[in-house]
Amino acid sequence: MNATLAPANRARPGLVGWTLIATRSLALVLWLLLVLPLFALCRPFTSRNPVPRLFFAGVNSILGLRIEVRGARLRRGVFLIANHVSWLDIPALGAVTGTAFVANDGLVAHGWLHWLCRLNDTVFVARHDRSSVARQVEQVREAIGENGALAIFPEGTTSDGTGFLPFKSSLLSALTPVPQGVSVHPVWLDYGAETQAIAWVGEEPGGLSYLKIAARWRPVRLTVHLLPALAQADLADRKAIAAAAREALVRARG
Repeated sequence: MNATLAPANRARPGLVGWTLIATRSLALVLWLLLVLPLFALCRPFTSRNPVPRLFFAGVNSILGLRIEVRGARLRRGVFLIANHVSWLDIPALGAVTGTAFVANDGLVAHGWLHWLCRLNDTVFVARHDRSSVARQVEQVREAIGENGALAIFPEGTTSDGTGFLPFKSSLLSALTPVPQGVSVHPVWLDYGAETQAIAWVGEEPGGLSYLKIAARWRPVRLTVHLLPALAQADLADRKAIAAAAREALVRARG
């Protein structure tokens, strides 16, 4: 569920808006049908399938998302901790870094969405099941090893983008202790002046959030700030990691 802030009033799409929605929706379906056979073809020959990253890049192009990347050059074996503004954050990070994601196991109930997540090696975390932490840690290590990167949104929900919600350290349980050779990078997703227009907040249903973005004539511009890796002293435990990552984002945002 997204943040409980009151959503801004949204104008209904006009003729141009509905035309864009229909065109983009059809394009997304066709793009998915095109890449699925390619994914299956590549899967037996590589442990790091390049097709999900290609798929995310196509989704961004279809939806008019224009991405600029700034900051650290990532090597293989990274854990990304990012703020969360919109569902666009997922294809954006996926295309830029090739990352898999950590998600709430509540998504398991959504069959088709769970299936798509599994294709990208998503790690499903059961927040309230302490007995499964060991297995989740192993899944984190496997995902980083296979994809080279794994990302999480520790706010646990989307925000209106005007600030950062508290980071839930419980979501980082599967990261601690940090696997040997893995660096932890905070990531600031900055939609600039358009932030509140595209943010998914309040009681707005996911479908309406999709419609407002798909109906846009102007592109959505996003700057992905890949911040330097956290120092070893900040990786002592999940609370230290959460605090250090959030502070890094606050400093970057100024």
